Amino acid sequence: MAHRLKLRLLTWDVKDTLLKLRRSVGEEYATKAQIHGLVVEATALEQAFRQAYRAQSHRFPNYGLSHGLTSRQWWIDLVLQTFHLAGIQDTQAVTPIAYQLYDDLRSPCSWQVLEGAETTLKGCLKRGLRLAVISNFDSRLEEILMGLGLREYFDFVLTSEAMGCPKPDPRIFCEALRLARVEPAVAAHIGDSYLCDYQGARAVGMHSFLVGAEPLDSSVRNSVPKEHILPSLSHLLPALDLLEVSSPQS
Repeated sequence: MAHRLKLRLLTWDVKDTLLKLRRSVGEEYATKAQIHGLVVEATALEQAFRQAYRAQSHRFPNYGLSHGLTSRQWWIDLVLQTFHLAGIQDTQAVTPIAYQLYDDLRSPCSWQVLEGAETTLKGCLKRGLRLAVISNFDSRLEEILMGLGLREYFDFVLTSEAMGCPKPDPRIFCEALRLARVEPAVAAHIGDSYLCDYQGARAVGMHSFLVGAEPLDSSVRNSVPKEHILPSLSHLLPALDLLEVSSPQS
């Protein structure tokens, strides 16, 4: 005979799940450049950033920690590469912009909480669920969450920088389970990335949900149960009601 086990832990991705930048990267970079006397189109910076980010992440994964970099230097280098690709070759002129961007993006003023996030977190706590963060972010995340009034909802915040490995590496999920002292069968992860969040959590035996998800191709979408894809955070609590975790009755 089986009995229903209630979830005990929810782990959360942050960027584009609970919060997002107030302005696009291109707009943010262009605004800071203009303050320093450089005029660069936001669309050009946006495109350059995407190209530079892919290259930097491939060459130096997880902020280049295993290559002796700090996350701060990793980001500074990325900004310099972004402006270079956007046609600004003067490194000396871009360097102060890069440092200002790094510092400004730790400020809660640069971020906004997504609609329904705080209400959903409160609803989860009301149900007696423990909450934690698992994020491919750097050390600025704690300060950002505190400034936005979200840090108080979480037992702990586990970043890829602190852990030394990013999602979907199973070690970061296993460390969260260890810190929370729960088994994967009574834990679920919520995020917007199919690979990093949905597959990463399920690979260690956790449940998972995709919220506000990145565009999925048909083969991927067909492999994810419809009840695991949430159009918005307001759909999470009803989805939890449908989730049953069964085990042999002792």
